[in-house]
Amino acid sequence: MFQKLVAIEPVSLVDWAEKKLYDYAKEVTLYGDIPADDEEIIRRIGDADAVLVSYTSQIRKNVLERCPNVRYVGMCCSLYSEASANVDIAFAREKGIQVLGIRDYGDRGVVEFVLCELVRLLHGYDRPMWKELPEEITRLKVGVIGLGVSGGMIAEALNYMGAEVSYYSRSRKPEQEAAGMQYRPLADLLAYNDVVFTCLNKNVILLGQQEFDQLGDGKILFNTSIGPSHEIEALKGWLNRGRNFFVCDTAGALGDPTGELLAHPQVFCPQASAGRTRQAFELLSEKVLANLETALKG
Repeated sequence: MFQKLVAIEPVSLVDWAEKKLYDYAKEVTLYGDIPADDEEIIRRIGDADAVLVSYTSQIRKNVLERCPNVRYVGMCCSLYSEASANVDIAFAREKGIQVLGIRDYGDRGVVEFVLCELVRLLHGYDRPMWKELPEEITRLKVGVIGLGVSGGMIAEALNYMGAEVSYYSRSRKPEQEAAGMQYRPLADLLAYNDVVFTCLNKNVILLGQQEFDQLGDGKILFNTSIGPSHEIEALKGWLNRGRNFFVCDTAGALGDPTGELLAHPQVFCPQASAGRTRQAFELLSEKVLANLETALKG
């Protein structure tokens, strides 16, 4: 059992999971707001030996250096890679601090979001209609970039709906190809498909000016990544040169701090994370608690 566990900010645990934290630590402190800076994070951690953090704050090297009692950091958010994590995992490892994160807890909501937004554009339901006549998903040429869990689920859903699905990924996916999805090199995928989804890890910028030129005009581009998958100026130019549409769920996925793109008439962004559903919070909570048990056993 940990001596003291501190959640330095809201970590989206459901009520039963918050109560369960007392099974893992003698003392538990949960903060209800986001710390303003590193000094506040250090103050909140204090002498705690276990820390929970969400995606809204960072636990850097200097924080861990000044909190010598910490032996476990639980990321209550997606951990895709050490490089993209909001915890300095490399330094934590040097100090013998275990860092565990979670993945794949909000993907179903993302699939529902993209299907909802796609249908609204194809049929013109409270959206500018993509073509002169309403279009079905049936036989729609769709490309998915990044066939991880969420990208794979999007591809499978569209394939089930009758779309012609192709994909680009770092590795080939024989199971998806057996289901009728075709692998295409990136440039080919962009040029061939009418609707493209980027489903990439955080901090992966794949679409620059060359890729938008390959994509061409009269297209719909979705980004379901946590952050932007595109260079901002390249996206602006693409939107301004033709009847092109861009869809994402949050301003973070849009990636434009000026707000110019958010107000663009061909950008649709509800500014609400599609993966933050009741079911996702339940699954997140289960995974956070499972990581605590793993840490204590280790």
